[in-house]
Amino acid sequence: MQEQRASKRQLLLITSLIFGLFFGAGNLIFPVQLGQLAGGHVWPAISGFLLTGALLPFLAMLGMALTKSTSVFDIAKPVAPWFATIMVVAIHFSLGPLFATPRTAATAFAMGIAPLIPTDYQQLAMLIFSAIFFLMVYRLTLKESNLTKWVGKYLNPLFLILLAVILLLALIMPMGGLDQKVSGAYKVAPAFQGILEGYNTMDCLALLAFAVSVVYAVKNMGFSDKQVPKLLAKSGLLAILLESLIYIATALLGVTSLGIMPVSDNGGTALSNVIIHYTGNVGILMTGLIVTLAVFTTAMGLSASFSQDLHKVFPKISYKNWLRVITVGSFITANAGLTKIIAFSIPALMIIYPFTLALTILAVLNKWVKQSPIMYRTVMAFITIPALLDGLLASPAKSTDWALQVADVYHAIIPLAAEGFGWVLPAIIGALVAMVWQAVQRKQTA
Repeated sequence: MQEQRASKRQLLLITSLIFGLFFGAGNLIFPVQLGQLAGGHVWPAISGFLLTGALLPFLAMLGMALTKSTSVFDIAKPVAPWFATIMVVAIHFSLGPLFATPRTAATAFAMGIAPLIPTDYQQLAMLIFSAIFFLMVYRLTLKESNLTKWVGKYLNPLFLILLAVILLLALIMPMGGLDQKVSGAYKVAPAFQGILEGYNTMDCLALLAFAVSVVYAVKNMGFSDKQVPKLLAKSGLLAILLESLIYIATALLGVTSLGIMPVSDNGGTALSNVIIHYTGNVGILMTGLIVTLAVFTTAMGLSASFSQDLHKVFPKISYKNWLRVITVGSFITANAGLTKIIAFSIPALMIIYPFTLALTILAVLNKWVKQSPIMYRTVMAFITIPALLDGLLASPAKSTDWALQVADVYHAIIPLAAEGFGWVLPAIIGALVAMVWQAVQRKQTA
């Protein structure tokens, strides 16, 4: 039986789905803030940002395709099944009910609803808004096939149209030139600072988590298992190219905004001020709509991928029940202690991220690595201590005397540890050790 060939329309639909799932409010806000801080140094800054903010996520999608993986579990399985299970649970609960999913509703409320509600009624309004928000997420992701229809066909295109209106207005009527004041670290090393900002988006982690939902969606469109990797690579590349164009455009928007306004406290405030400048009072509603669409599609993707991946690992619990866990859990977290949860979730993410990036790089190099358990296990072993130290230094304990002493030693011994890349050199050493180990084994066998 001949396999169907993907049409341009189907490829664009998958691209829209991938983009809509992982492009959230943070991806919209970070480049605007980068532009305002980088000022006249915006080009080297955005170049650095694209290296880690766009290239790493694409490598995650490419790694999934090259290893023919369909989930986080598959890409981590060469280490050991128990390790893969821990990675699935850690990634999805951190991105799911404990951190990222509750934050989608909180961000939409803060930027779209809160400015319209009196202070005394904020808590009640958040309760009602988040209940409606997560009920809609639950209803629209109840059927796994709905993800393609709602995110790919409707919500993401609507978000892109609204964003395009603002970007076109900024292009036609710029607020200023690109020769603006440079702030902070962007004065000395704008490219490296951009690399750090892109790294901190942690989009590589999100794309690995979302991959399972994209795989399910592609299969539901009638494509075979054999076709999925190639379609993931093609549509992933198109999604990252679109993301990169938006990053560049919004960073330039941030720079030109300095022609009429000072540097804002954060990218969300800067974006809101820019939209209000171009659209007046309607801008408050437009900001809310743009941000809500951006985070709602991400919430749908996080909820679906959480339920699909965990159902795959723990099949006795149905997709529907896992979906109830994440939507109810996210609703509770968003209203009952998001700040405290974030304080504990960020250290967890800092521990997970080095493992995720190392797994991604090994997957991309699969032609040579060939999912070798020795290579995977040795690299993971060598980055364990740096990952744990990164988690410690991002936790509430970081300000204690003993933690400060640990930080001083860690940053002095390991290159780039102070910048959050302390795992890189140990990973390289681990890979070299594994190569020597494999060479010795081959010699003994011969």
